[in-house]
Amino acid sequence: MSSLLEIKSSVLRQVQACPSFRRKTEEEPGSASTDLQEPATGAWKPGDGVEFFAQIRLILKKGEGRRGLPCPEVLLRSSSPAPAEPVDPNRGLRALTQEEVEMLYEEALYTILYRAGTMGPNQVDDQEALLGYLQQVFGTSPEEHAEAIERVKKAKAPTYALKVSVMRAKNLLAKDPNGFSDPYCMLGILPGSGNPQEPGPHKEQRFSFRKGAKRGSPLPAKCIQVTEVKSSTLNPVWKEHFLFEIEDVSTDLLHLDIWDHDDEVSLMEACRKLNEVIGLKGMSRYFKQIVKSARANGTARPTEDHTDDFLGCLNIPVWEVPVAGEDRWFKLEPRSSASRVQGDCQLALKLITTQRDTGMSQRGRSGFLSYLLLLSRLLQFEHRAQEPFLQPNSSSWRGELSGPAATVLCLHGAQSNLSELQLAVLHWQVSSRHHQTCTLDYGYLLGLLEDIEAHWEEAASLPQEQEESLADSFSAFSEFVLRLLRQLRDYFPATNSTAVHRLELLLKCLDKLQLFQPSFEICPFETELNMDIAAALKSGLKRLAGLVELVDTVYEDLQSCYGIYASLFHSIIKIDFFTLTFRQLERLVAEEVWVLTEELSPKMTLEVASQLFELYLTLADIQRFWSSIPGRDSHTLALTGIHAPFLPAVKLWLQVLRDQAKWRLQGAVDVDTLEPLDASSKHSSSAATASLCFSHIQELWACLAWPDPAQAQGLGTQLSQDLCEAALFYTELLRKKVHTQPRATGETVSEPLCVVLNNVELLRRVVGQALRGLAWSEGDAGLEGGLPRPLLSCTQALDEDLQREARTVTAHLTSKMVGDIRKYVQHISLSPDSIQNDEAVAPLMKYLDEKLTVLNSLLVKENLSRVLEALWELLLQTILQALGTNVDVSADFYSRFHFTLEALVTFFHAEGKGLPLENLKDGSYKKLEEELRLHKCSTRECIEQYYLDKLKQRSLEQNRFGRLSIRCHYEVAEQRLAVEVLHAADLLPLDANGLSDPFVIVELGPPHFFPLVRSQRTQVKSRTLHPVYDELFYFSVPAEACRRRGACVLFTVMDHDWLSTNDFAGEVALSLGNIGGILRSQVGGSTKAEQPITLHLRRPRAQVKSTLRMLEGRTNREAQEFVKRLRELEKCMEMDP
Repeated sequence: MSSLLEIKSSVLRQVQACPSFRRKTEEEPGSASTDLQEPATGAWKPGDGVEFFAQIRLILKKGEGRRGLPCPEVLLRSSSPAPAEPVDPNRGLRALTQEEVEMLYEEALYTILYRAGTMGPNQVDDQEALLGYLQQVFGTSPEEHAEAIERVKKAKAPTYALKVSVMRAKNLLAKDPNGFSDPYCMLGILPGSGNPQEPGPHKEQRFSFRKGAKRGSPLPAKCIQVTEVKSSTLNPVWKEHFLFEIEDVSTDLLHLDIWDHDDEVSLMEACRKLNEVIGLKGMSRYFKQIVKSARANGTARPTEDHTDDFLGCLNIPVWEVPVAGEDRWFKLEPRSSASRVQGDCQLALKLITTQRDTGMSQRGRSGFLSYLLLLSRLLQFEHRAQEPFLQPNSSSWRGELSGPAATVLCLHGAQSNLSELQLAVLHWQVSSRHHQTCTLDYGYLLGLLEDIEAHWEEAASLPQEQEESLADSFSAFSEFVLRLLRQLRDYFPATNSTAVHRLELLLKCLDKLQLFQPSFEICPFETELNMDIAAALKSGLKRLAGLVELVDTVYEDLQSCYGIYASLFHSIIKIDFFTLTFRQLERLVAEEVWVLTEELSPKMTLEVASQLFELYLTLADIQRFWSSIPGRDSHTLALTGIHAPFLPAVKLWLQVLRDQAKWRLQGAVDVDTLEPLDASSKHSSSAATASLCFSHIQELWACLAWPDPAQAQGLGTQLSQDLCEAALFYTELLRKKVHTQPRATGETVSEPLCVVLNNVELLRRVVGQALRGLAWSEGDAGLEGGLPRPLLSCTQALDEDLQREARTVTAHLTSKMVGDIRKYVQHISLSPDSIQNDEAVAPLMKYLDEKLTVLNSLLVKENLSRVLEALWELLLQTILQALGTNVDVSADFYSRFHFTLEALVTFFHAEGKGLPLENLKDGSYKKLEEELRLHKCSTRECIEQYYLDKLKQRSLEQNRFGRLSIRCHYEVAEQRLAVEVLHAADLLPLDANGLSDPFVIVELGPPHFFPLVRSQRTQVKSRTLHPVYDELFYFSVPAEACRRRGACVLFTVMDHDWLSTNDFAGEVALSLGNIGGILRSQVGGSTKAEQPITLHLRRPRAQVKSTLRMLEGRTNREAQEFVKRLRELEKCMEMDP
């Protein structure tokens, strides 16, 4: 708890140092209110849009690294050397007195001068080199060095002993009937002959103790040792340990026999009872005689034959044992050429000293302590020797020892009979202490701990003094490491991969220490190590300044905790470092923020709102960070609900944003030259600025992510309206700007207009995307198009406005080409018939190709399509006007324009790269194509088309003009057509009384198909909309005429008026080709229509009227008579029936 209070106090002190948020201290009375009311120098003012949006970019850039959970690859940005760790010379081993140094020096010399055994391949065998190395380590003069050597040589030689561990044997011969043996080992030291044996080939020998000695010489029984008998096995495991004194290292031999046991006598007990055996020549026979004597003194009867079977032997010269000892398999040897043996035996051999004539031994200093002091001296010397080759402030030295140093330590460790565990413990104690005075590589220290762990099963054999010494080293190292963890971010910054790797190794060292802790009788830690580590981590957050800076630093630290530190601490020492850190920091930040917002809420100014807005964005990022981790509940955070006091500041800041956006757009347009920004873009600088502003606003809204749905809807709706207002404000600025641009004489394609059009299109896309990015959660409220209804409505309205603006600019752009297009179309219409169609059209096509090439280079794809559509419509209307002004011209005239139309379609389609064919052949194109087709037709063809158009008409609203029921058939025998008008229904009320006085006109067409037939009509039915006629009409016409294409009967319903012109109520045409009696299959009989036909009335469509106008414009007799006949029919309609 005290550490938490300490952190809180530290944070508060740092926050109070930030003048932007906190009140001035009591030493500055009266200044607080002034600062809050008056905007500071950096406050946003009108005209500062550039600076405002620059600050927004900084905020967004800060948030770019906060999207999603951090990855170590992103955080680890530097591989420079890790920060230097603190070192303290006083934390090493205590300094030795001069007397102790001299004794240690003589101890080292004694070790070298009285070494025994064989040197290994990696050891220095040169005695002078080893002595010279020690002189350098201890810094003695040549005279002092020589004197020390003389003193050591005068000392007594050490007493040597051979440690033998009989581990196991394998693949022995089976001597018993059951296929196994009952092996045991008998081993002892054979004193040498006095001459050292030399390695090399030699003839077969029969081994015996003291060859050449007299038969009666005694042999002490203590030289013989026996293992236990392992029953029924060919792969016995003994693991028994023996110690033999060595009289002469250079000549003594270790001899070992393996026998198959055949009785119940205890051989080991027999060896103890037997004092001496006399008169034996060979060693193997000597061992065998011991067995026989043991049986003779045992329970076996003399008459029984108890002979143990020989399984193999070993003869190992003591001087061949490596100085470091060895543990290996030896191949069993026969005792003579007649012996048959097989298998191997594993022995562990080590040559040690039991008595040493040195000052340290005389003072009672153990070999353990002597080795510790010697290792410390050598390690310091080796580290100093390597420093020139290491980088400055480097901590990469891994304790590599030179050949002489390793040899000296190996000799001393072996002679002092130090176990593998003791050696590992000594190297850890010395290196961990040295690390605290001169930094080492944690990988090296971890390796030393792993060495201890590998031999930790021998920990029970450690004397209490050595165990206490190891515990002290663990405690000292833990204390040193905890001090580093209290300043974790200083010594192991998350952005430095080298430091993070060192932290990983350090934590693994701590993990190893926890493994050893339960094994100590004297616990090296006063409390659980994990609790100590947690306390150290909690106290390491004391370097933050200013609340905004504080929260930003907290977020960065949390990223480091999650991305780097958390996995290390959890995987290695099982500490939830992230939760520990997050909970503490989040609580402290929340406490400070609640107090701050309460103080500043009644004193809200523009500057305060801006900084509070930035503060809230980071707080929201912290909450999202926690929620994005699986299994984390954000409702338990102290920051829950923190958005509420920030609402007034956010509202004020959004108002500032609206004004600043307009100022920024105004400034951008003012400096815009309406030229493309660069070679790769087709919009100007102001469009790029506007695009960036709107994108930044959308990103800020995403970062804001207001949690309250109702408040988010209000904020989002207002912001979307502000964006729409700013977008339309920008288009208005562009329109005014382009009008003030000077125009080049004769310019038909305005580059500034093209740039403005591109700007509008870019704005439409960017603002649309920004508005869609403002979507907020409406809970259970319905969404339309994936957007809240207010936002969708705003988006659609703005898109329509910008599309309209684009069409306006496009019309302005194409209007400059109207005069040229009319000129080239007139050229086509005035071209004489002698000129080919392609020659007449060529000037227009060349003109369009030149202008569209320019437009293609200036416009983006969407705008080019807009201009193509506008030009296409302009061309169609111009050609229609040309057709209307040229009356009574030749058919070649219309053929030429038909050729022109098809050429333009090909040109604007551009093999699929231009406008789609369905767009080109729609609207005005259909009207123009129909007129051209009709103009190319003869008068009769036009009249037939008039009736075909009537047959093709379909009522858009079937019941709008009413229905007419008729019955129609052809009487073949009489060669006449019978048409019966039955009744009508739902006619239009054309009189003031809401009714009509309808009658029906029945006529056949086209007239030139039926030249002798006149139209007929029914009676007038007064005041009804559902008249019943039941009138039958006959038309004498040949069947062949009825079968012709376009032949039809036309029913026209009129409203009879007594005082004015009859009113048209509707019409409908019925093709004669499909009525009964007309079909060829029915020739030869008279067929009456059994079922009435219901026809839906309609009004003439534009296509029919177009054909009629075409006929009116023709001056030939047939056309004029047809038009005149229609006019007479109209007059007849006005007459009283």
